[in-house]
Amino acid sequence: MATPDNRQPSDAFVFFGATGDLARKMIFPSLYQMVKHGNLDVPIIGVAFSNWTIEDLRQRAHDAVAASSHGIDDEAAMEKLKSMLRYVDGDYNADSTFQQLRTALGAATQPTHYLAIPPVLFSTVISGLKKHGLNEGARVVVEKPFGRDLASALALDAVISDAFPEDSVFRIDHFLGKEEIMNLLYFRFANTMFEPLWNRDHIDSVQITVAEDFGVEGRGSFYESAGALRDVIENHLFQIVALLAMDAPPYQGYGAVQSAKADVFKAMRKLTRDDIVRGQFEGYRDEEGVAPDSDVETYAAVRLWIDSWRWAGVPFYLRTGKALTRTAGEVIVEFKHPPQALFDDAMSTRDRGNYVRFRLSPVSEIAISARVKTPGEEFVGEPKELVLHTESPNERSPYERLLTDAMNGDGALFTREESVEAAWTVVDDILIDRPASIPYERGSWGPSEADDLIAEHTAWHNPEPLHGHH
Repeated sequence: MATPDNRQPSDAFVFFGATGDLARKMIFPSLYQMVKHGNLDVPIIGVAFSNWTIEDLRQRAHDAVAASSHGIDDEAAMEKLKSMLRYVDGDYNADSTFQQLRTALGAATQPTHYLAIPPVLFSTVISGLKKHGLNEGARVVVEKPFGRDLASALALDAVISDAFPEDSVFRIDHFLGKEEIMNLLYFRFANTMFEPLWNRDHIDSVQITVAEDFGVEGRGSFYESAGALRDVIENHLFQIVALLAMDAPPYQGYGAVQSAKADVFKAMRKLTRDDIVRGQFEGYRDEEGVAPDSDVETYAAVRLWIDSWRWAGVPFYLRTGKALTRTAGEVIVEFKHPPQALFDDAMSTRDRGNYVRFRLSPVSEIAISARVKTPGEEFVGEPKELVLHTESPNERSPYERLLTDAMNGDGALFTREESVEAAWTVVDDILIDRPASIPYERGSWGPSEADDLIAEHTAWHNPEPLHGHH
């Protein structure tokens, strides 16, 4: 769908935070896959302040890939990756660090700089790059969170845009690199039969669930500063809403997709305290790093309205939480019931109308539900699902796909400044003016108050356990 812009692929990959956690878990395994698949053959320069040597970095790369899900299945690719590595050790506040980086870049003139560092260091590194001219002709990849609220997002964007034009900025949300998320967009616009129905005349409601069956797992102090609304709803779930709700892009190319998504964020009505249920699993306050009287939500359910021609009056219900019944992601697009009850059973039952169901995780599938008459004389039927399994064993990991796209200058799966700011505007008020968190049992589907939020339209569709795959 996306055509890269006309600039050249990057001729070097620089990553700040080379000795950190993100580099170990995500970046080294992705760089290895890129080398293995023939998508990376440029200098790779790690920058960090750890007193390491290039040998230490090569060892870390080796260990990181060995510990990843695929392990090292191609010794030559691993050796090649190690040979491409260079290392700059230094303080991000020191001019000498950026001078060493310039030397390490050698003849490269169009690097991609990846900031795998805490957001508090972004402005330090970006101003260092600018001061030493390392921003010219370069791209920058920024890891989320993109701010904590509207004010901090605006401040961050000001720092970035001072050094890089917007089309050289790649805000990475690994969620958007997942095959099943890309499939939402493809499924909608590649199949003519749904587009005429994909609007307020035919759709009754949309719901999105992203649930986890585990708690905060020792990351209590991080979670205290985040919460479910900031951590999942404002970015991941809003992005899914944008893909489901956007109008068809007017031309082929990533700019068109970005503009169509930005229009959805701008049409979202600001959330009020009546639109949210906040929950906290029992025992959260006993976690290390969590305040004994913490009100941080580990669960949030939200009712969202999109005031656009296509979606006026159709509620979008979003929920996410930790320590829920199972780990799963699912979208249900529910169609209106037929206008006239020709068959009593289809109307009188509490069954849902027709729906399209996108299972996002742990496996991906697309299902369409329809009522089918049961054999016999009467007009009585039952709902059945047609299910398409869309799994593929050789999918690229989200990071591998996103880093490859960023290096090639293709921004389709990244988030633009105007979208980030519009999304924060929607939630900004309820970050402050919000109802208290309601305790819920671990292993449940969250506080029962969330059922009241959705009750006037429908009921939550709890993702089923998967049949036949584990």
